[in-house]
Amino acid sequence: MDDQQFKEKLSEEAFRVCRLAATERPFTGIYNDHWQQGVYQCACCDQPLFCSKDKFNAGCGWPSFSDALTVDDKEQVKYLVDNTLNMCRTEIQCNSCQSHLGHVFDDGPQPTGKRYCVNSLSLSFVLSET
Repeated sequence: MDDQQFKEKLSEEAFRVCRLAATERPFTGIYNDHWQQGVYQCACCDQPLFCSKDKFNAGCGWPSFSDALTVDDKEQVKYLVDNTLNMCRTEIQCNSCQSHLGHVFDDGPQPTGKRYCVNSLSLSFVLSET
């Protein structure tokens, strides 16, 4: 999809987050305190990204996951160096449509030690039937 198609599909704020790498305000996203069982997908292309079993309360104000999904040996997120805001961070994007998801940090729970800090606006949720 091109930017015009994304603008038609997403809210203005979701477009800024997903396509322009903005960040939603902490503790405002619908998935921050969301604990149902299922799969979190990319809001732009519906690619599965995270599983609810890997979600944890990091207290940071954004949905946090200890791992990202791998499907058919392919990572569902891609990692980029982000030097904005005078910091060196690792940005995560959807591997399918390159939409901005958030950042990953090395301060999460074991066994991965990762905290995927994700904007709710970059996600949609599919409830598990089991």
